[in-house]
Amino acid sequence: MNIQTTSSDAQSIMCLNGRFDFNAHKIFRETYQQLLTDKVKVIVLDLSRVDYLDSSALGMLLQFKEKADVQRTTIKLKNCSQ
Repeated sequence: MNIQTTSSDAQSIMCLNGRFDFNAHKIFRETYQQLLTDKVKVIVLDLSRVDYLDSSALGMLLQFKEKADVQRTTIKLKNCSQ
């Protein structure tokens, strides 16, 4: 999986591309930890280019939400498909 980030003001967008599974754990964690360290207030996860998402990805999203809640950062999901 590839992750591209863009930031403006207090908001960042993480565009995820490819398979979102356990193999993406390290890059996903490193990316969101950097954004949380930068004190971003809103992080938008753009999932429009994710072609596969498994249960481990759901666990990573929950872990991300817990860490964001501690810092009062809002997470928004964008372009989720069924």
